[in-house]
Order: sequence, then structure tokens, then C-alpha cells
Amino acid sequence: MDLVSVIIPYHKKRNTVKETLISVINQSYENLEVLVIYDDTNLNDFEFLQKIAELDTRIKIIKNKTKLGAGFSRNIGIEKSNGKYIAFLDADDTWSLDKLQSQILFMKQNNYRISHTSYYIVDKNKKIIGQRKARDFLSINAILKSCDIGLSTVVLDKNVVTHDNIKFPNLVTKEDFVFWLMLLKKNHKFHAQDKYLTNWTDLENSLSSSTIQKLKDGFRVYNQYMNFNFIKSLYYLTCLSINYLKKK
Repeated sequence: MDLVSVIIPYHKKRNTVKETLISVINQSYENLEVLVIYDDTNLNDFEFLQKIAELDTRIKIIKNKTKLGAGFSRNIGIEKSNGKYIAFLDADDTWSLDKLQSQILFMKQNNYRISHTSYYIVDKNKKIIGQRKARDFLSINAILKSCDIGLSTVVLDKNVVTHDNIKFPNLVTKEDFVFWLMLLKKNHKFHAQDKYLTNWTDLENSLSSSTIQKLKDGFRVYNQYMNFNFIKSLYYLTCLSINYLKKK
């Protein structure tokens, strides 16, 4: 059974992180290390996390010296990880108990190096308010107009990232979108397992709910990271926004 490194950035998620971590340590797939990247210069929650870590020796807390953001924190997690596989999870999302067992088997049986799954969208009361069905992304053109990969559903072979030195960028939002685009640019493929194995939490005060920030970062995705000109970047940002609204 190959080691899976679960990478969880942490910044002011005190109300949700314990449930997130319990959903990981209770996985039927047991060969795990759980790397919680503490990304806050305020240490009020650090002791709280340490107490949770006492629940399971597989939980390790890595403290950033300065606040780096979720993307850079994931980069640190990747660097510190020991697993053959990397699994990403946000500190307010949860997994079904057989998520990793099912997904790793799916990847091994098909010789896939990257996979993602379908997921439910839940509110702060854990009520299901939506869902996203996973589909294959086999080329960069398939994802340019709509980012339909749930970060907390992704598992990948660590060598995919380290071989091409692919890292999360310094963005407040959309950092995962850039990461997926860079992987697809290197001809890596995202294979979909159509099972609902993750609950993605939609919190009104979360960074992902900030429309202005999303628009700013969305433009940078195309203009800065894809090197599109202003008009082309605006076109793709418009397509991204329209497709997002269609899914609401």
C-alpha cells in the first residue's frame, strides 16, 4: 500500500478543521501522512491544532514563518511530503470514508497519474446545495473556459509535479486553476472518477466567494500565466464568468 500525503493549508478555519481532519484519519486507506500547513503569524489556533494532532500520529503540523497563502503553503507541503501520491484537501472540506481507497484503486487499475472525482457542494450546516460531476480533461483547451476540477478531490502521483517543477502561484484565488493549467500544458491528463466522494463547503465569507477578487485573479490567470494579450484574456475571463454563473 503506497503512502499518500494529504496536504491541508490552514488559515483561520477553527470551526471546520477538526471535522476535516477526522474525515482523513478515518479513511479506510490507512497508509497516510497528513501535513497541515499552518499559515498564520497569529498563533492563537496553533495550540488548538496541536491538540487535534494528538488524535493521530499521522498528523504533522508545519508552521510557516510568514503568511504565504494557500498556494505557497501547498508548495511547502509538496516539498515536505514523503508519499508516492499527493492528495489535496482544504480545511473546510471533508471526504467520504472510502475516498482514497476508491480513488487510488481507480488510478492503479487504469494506470492514471492524476485523477479527480465528482463532489457535493454543502452549506455551513452540511446541507447539500449542489453538485459537480467530474469529467475527463485530456488537453488544456478542455478547461480554459471553465475550471471544473474540485481541488479537494484531486489525487496525483508526486513525480508528475516534481519532474516538471510545477508549483502553485501567488494568487489569492484561482491558484489551483493555474496549477491545473500548468499540468495540462505539460500534457498531463486529468481522469475523472464519477463518484461523489468529497463535500466542498460553500461559505459566504470565504475567499472563494469574493467576486471582485475572483475577477482580478481570473484575468491574471490568462494574462500573466497563460501569456494571453489583453483582449484574449478578457474574452476567456468572460467565458469563465458565464460558465460559473450557469453552474450556480
